[in-house]
Amino acid sequence: MVDVGGVVFNATTRQLYAANILCRTASKITVRLGQFRALAWHELELGLRGLPWDTVLRRDTPVRLRITSHASGLYHEDAIADRVFPVLDRLIGGIRPATDADDDQDVQEFVIRFARDVVTIAADASGVLLHRRGYRQAVAKAPLRETLAAAMVLGLEWTGETPLIDPCCGSGTVAIEAAMVARGIAPGLERPFAFERWPSFEGGTLASVRGAARAQVRPSVAAPILASDRDAGAIDAARANAERAGVAADITFTRQAVSAIAPPAGHERGLILTNPPYGARVGAASAEADLRDLYAVLGRVSRASFPGWTVAWLGADPQLDRQLGLNEREVWRTSNGGIPIRLLAAPVRERAV
Repeated sequence: MVDVGGVVFNATTRQLYAANILCRTASKITVRLGQFRALAWHELELGLRGLPWDTVLRRDTPVRLRITSHASGLYHEDAIADRVFPVLDRLIGGIRPATDADDDQDVQEFVIRFARDVVTIAADASGVLLHRRGYRQAVAKAPLRETLAAAMVLGLEWTGETPLIDPCCGSGTVAIEAAMVARGIAPGLERPFAFERWPSFEGGTLASVRGAARAQVRPSVAAPILASDRDAGAIDAARANAERAGVAADITFTRQAVSAIAPPAGHERGLILTNPPYGARVGAASAEADLRDLYAVLGRVSRASFPGWTVAWLGADPQLDRQLGLNEREVWRTSNGGIPIRLLAAPVRERAV
């Protein structure tokens, strides 16, 4: 069920663990502890005392609260926090607000949402945001979040049976996420999660889920993945990231301009998938004319050299999108850093014979 800011679903413990390990597009997975109505402070405290905190919170744990309130009588976030912490300390013991000195791996976060006087409280099961796969330590300018890159690949339903080219690869995120999808590498396979610190944690269940995920990994990608950028530093960063992700052998990285891309020999179908720069993302240093030229070149090269392929890109500026000269459709829309963006896709027409 779609809810504010996400999707609500029922899950067993095993499914909860699997969702954290396997989901490529979620930023965070939380477990709802309960929901109750509170119009006054005493009702809030009474509702808090009735929740199963002992299943998700150990003694002496630093706690972070993420509180929002909409159309509710209790609206002051600091005052709400001042009521929550004493209740948790009495129930569990040693509970204190997290500080900047605390390692994020040790902090338990709770999401507390007031909406029309109904309080919903959920425990963060993921910990560090799920887009942090662990491989991207080297970044180029304006890096793309891993979950967004994965959403691009999944949105185009690319499975690795046809080639994929990213001509503006930056740190290599699109190509790396594509390789992980094609090989069946779960994004959270090796990372830790907040639920591993819960009193209710089932170590055997997690080991079983990880084992099942490892068994699904394929040894290689069926078709070529080609990633290029004109920036030598970006290519170095992308190669290092791919190595850490375990997919370096699946991707060919090349320093070259967009105008130099060409389809791999023997492949009449494929996908060009990229996140080209746009003015709001890269700042004033990129001249508007240069951006228009880049988009125009991508469209011209696509029409000249990639008939039968599909071109897809993240677009934030319709004027730039039109420079490609393709008949695009919208696949999905979201925002990136507060900027509205759309995943656009267009088939490249076959050459006339």
